[in-house]
Formats: sequence, C-alpha cells, structure tokens
Amino acid sequence: MAPSNVAPLWQPLRALLLPLTGRRTSASSPPTPASVQAIVRRGDKEEEQGARFHCIHCALQAYDRFISVCGNPEQARNAVALLVWLDQGTISAIHHVFGIAPGVVCIVAAEANAVLECLRYPKPVLPPIPLISARCMQGGVCIEPRFFAFHQEIVVLGVAHFLDGAGKFVFDDCLQVLLRKSESGLVGNPPDLMAPYSPLPVDVPEDCHSMFITFSKGMPLLREEIFDYFRKKWGDCVARMLMEKTTGGSMPMYGRIIFKTEAVVQLVLNGERLIKISIDQRQIWLRKYIPKPTNAADSLIHP
Repeated sequence: MAPSNVAPLWQPLRALLLPLTGRRTSASSPPTPASVQAIVRRGDKEEEQGARFHCIHCALQAYDRFISVCGNPEQARNAVALLVWLDQGTISAIHHVFGIAPGVVCIVAAEANAVLECLRYPKPVLPPIPLISARCMQGGVCIEPRFFAFHQEIVVLGVAHFLDGAGKFVFDDCLQVLLRKSESGLVGNPPDLMAPYSPLPVDVPEDCHSMFITFSKGMPLLREEIFDYFRKKWGDCVARMLMEKTTGGSMPMYGRIIFKTEAVVQLVLNGERLIKISIDQRQIWLRKYIPKPTNAADSLIHP
C-alpha cells in the first residue's frame, strides 16, 4: 500500500511520451561535460536544454555501468531506455544509477528487463521491482509492477521512442569513444559530435526492423491474428506481415513480420536470440530477420 502522501500513477500517461525527460538535476549525478551538449544542442528551447543535456549524460553513465556489471548490450540499452522514460517530473530514476553499488546496479537492470520481458506475453504478470519502485518513491510517485501491465502500449511507445531517437547516439560506441577523447582534451570538437541532433527517428532498411516467425507444426496462425496480438498489446507497431506461400491447401509454417521501428524488435527479443510467444494457446517462435543471398523471399506471400 502506498503512503497517503505519494501520488498514484494509474491515469493514462500520454504526457510521458516526451523525446527525453528529466526537468531537474540530481546532486548524486556527475556534472554534465560541455561536449555532451553537442548531441542535443539545437532544436530545444533554452530552458529545456540543460535538463536534456543532463539526462543524456546520465543515460551514458548508466549504460556504461549496466554494460560493465551485466555485460548484455541489448538488455543494457533497454534498461536505460525504460529508466529514462520513467524519469518524468519529480521522478528521478536514471540519475541514481551512477552512485549505487555494482550489486545494486545489477538488480536494477534485472528489474527493468523483467518488466520488458513480461510485456511481450499475453497476460503479463510482473515480478516485484522494489529498487525501481524505491527510486520513483523518492520523487513522491508510487509505481508498482501492475502499472506497467496496465499501460503496456504507453510504456512500449515511450521506450521505443527513446531507442529510435536519442538512444541512437547514447548507445553508439564510436560516438562514445569520441566523447571520452573530447572530455579528456585529446581531441577538439569532432564533427560527428558537433552535428546537430534531430529528435526524429533515423530511417533504417526494412530488414533491420523485421522478424522471422515459425509456427508449431499443425498450429499455424492467420496473419490477422498476429497483427491483432501486437496491436492490442503495443498499439500500431506492425507495418505488414508476410506468410509462406503454400500449395494444395497446406498451412504456412513460417512468415516474416515487419515492425514500424527497429526498437520494437529490440524490445521483443530483449537480448535473446530466439523467443517464444503464445497466441490463443498456439506457440510462435520469433528471431531477428537475417536476409539471405537467395530467392527465399519469393516463398513469402506479400499482402
């Protein structure tokens, strides 16, 4: 039960879908170096720039810590994106990662990824998230596991927005190397760092936001059933669906689903090579689509 002076967060949260978050700074976080400002220095109102610069730097610091402790880049990126999305108003989630012990960092990452993994199942039952809840409670907001289950679409849209936007820069290893050199004075202002930031998602080839699907033998699904599953859970995130061409009334055994953004693929897999989802008690297996230099694409029916 949340204390009476803590605001519950059950109302629809469309306001949380900001490109970046954090309207204040935290004394426990490191100072923001001037070179970080190059990532997002244009396109914002002056009063918003400081908060955005600081949030970007906190995300960089958190990503480094998650990688060093947990070692899985995909899960580290998703955990950072979830905490950045939570960093709204008085909530300060991402800012705490810099100053906590390695063992606690690992638990926070595990809690964040447990949230994201449960969201891909038909009826998500999320495990306790005491550390993330405690971080949010310090901002006067009570966030419990059922919050994420209740607001699945908003959570996924917000996290994907960061992964497809500012996350492209935060998680770019080459830019991070340039950033460290710039901070240490080894280089001046590299053009890649000084290029203006745009909040619009970066266009990528369709193959990058596609997944290969296989069905259990004798238990295929219709294209519309797969569409509806993801639409009901995560909103309008599917672009189109291709199914195996068959003859003689045979049911398809595989297909390809094209999501609208690469981030949705990252969230579906969450660091795993292959995952299983049950739709109406029929299992499908999904993995990242890897194009082959053959005519395999001709065996799929285009809608």
